[in-house]
Amino acid sequence: MDERARVAETAATAGAEVAIGGFRTEMDVEQKSSKTDVVTTFDKEAQRAVIGVVQESHAGHAIVGEEEDELKEIPDSGACWVIDPIDGTSNFVSGVPLWATSVAAVEDGEPVAAANVLPAVEDVYVTDGESVTLNGAPVSVSDLTDPETFTVAPTLRWSRAKADRLGELCADIIADFGDLRRFGSAQVTLSMVAAGQIDAAVSAEESHPWDTVAGVALIRAAGGTVTDVHGERWTATSEGLVASNGEAHDELVATARTALEG
Repeated sequence: MDERARVAETAATAGAEVAIGGFRTEMDVEQKSSKTDVVTTFDKEAQRAVIGVVQESHAGHAIVGEEEDELKEIPDSGACWVIDPIDGTSNFVSGVPLWATSVAAVEDGEPVAAANVLPAVEDVYVTDGESVTLNGAPVSVSDLTDPETFTVAPTLRWSRAKADRLGELCADIIADFGDLRRFGSAQVTLSMVAAGQIDAAVSAEESHPWDTVAGVALIRAAGGTVTDVHGERWTATSEGLVASNGEAHDELVATARTALEG
C-alpha cells in the first residue's frame, strides 16, 4: 500500500475509534451554522486523534479540518491533509450508523490518497490514487448504463432558503432515473458510488473540502467521473458536484444544473 494511503487509513481508523466510543450515548450537541448543522465533543476529539497520527510521519504538512482552528481551504501548492472527524454528525447524534471519519492526502491541490472509515457498519474504503478497496477487497464503480436503472443520491447540506431547488432536483431524479436515496453523509454517499453500491451522487450546492475530497479521490480511482454542474473537472472550489460511474453523466449534469439555475 502507498505510504500516504496507509497513513490516511491509520489516521481515519484512530479518529473513528474515538468517535464510535460516543455513538449512541448521551452527549452535548452544539449548533453551528443552523439547527441541523451540529457538532459534538466527539467530533473535536476525533479530529485531534486523526491529526496526532498524521503528524507522527508528516509533521510539516498543512492540516485542513472541519473543526476548531485548522485551515478551512486547501492550499494551492504543497502537501496537506483534509480531515472530517465525523462526516454525518446529524446521523451520529441520532444513532443512525451512516457516518464516516474521513482523511485525504492532497498534493498541490489534488488528492493522492484517502480513507473513509465507517466504524458503526465496519466498512473501510481506501485508495492510493490508483485503485480502491473496501475492507481490503478491490472494488470499482457500477457497470450500469441505462439511466432508468440508476440509483442516484442527492448529497451535501441544503439551506432552508434553497429547499425548492432540492425539491426540483429530487423530482427530476425520480422522473429521469431509476431510484433516489439520501444518506445524510456526503463521504458515505461518495464512497458508495466508488464501490458500485449506488450509481451516482449529485449536488448543486457549494461544498467544503472535508465533505468531498476523499470521496472524489475514491470515485476517480475506482473508474468513475466527477465534475461540477457545468461538466468541468471537479476541484475543491467547484460549483456543485456530479459523481457517477461515468455512464449517463451528461444527463446527471443537466439535472444538477437545472436545480442550480432554479
